[in-house]
Amino acid sequence: MTHLKIGDKAPDFSAVDQAGNKHSLVDYNGKKLVVFFYPAASTPSCTIEVCNLRDNYERFENAGYSLLGVSGDTKKKQSNFKMKNELPFPLLADEDKSVINAFGVWGPKKFMGREFDGIHRTTFVINEKGSIEEIIEKVKTKEHANQILK
Repeated sequence: MTHLKIGDKAPDFSAVDQAGNKHSLVDYNGKKLVVFFYPAASTPSCTIEVCNLRDNYERFENAGYSLLGVSGDTKKKQSNFKMKNELPFPLLADEDKSVINAFGVWGPKKFMGREFDGIHRTTFVINEKGSIEEIIEKVKTKEHANQILK
């Protein structure tokens, strides 16, 4: 789905998180970053995914990774999702879809026989130099941390 490939420079982005704090790619220069896109806060599969990442957060920290979750939800919805699930990482409220479109994860989807446009659940692993090291398009929500930290 995405137009990006391994080795590409990650798109420069800027968006606010659930608390209104701004995050940009330049904030993570010299750091390893996982940017994961999910369709909607507080839906069953998205909750399973973020809780799997939360439960393995110490492994990410030990490996030197920062995590950023991204969906098109409002700051309030992201804030509720973060608090309810006690998430230790920020969730970007990309209401204008600028980050979603920059990474190329918006497009046609099928669910229960109907077609619509939406976010394709995709994860990008970005190295310290800002290049994409890995793209995970077939995210296994219950095993996502292991897919990233293999």
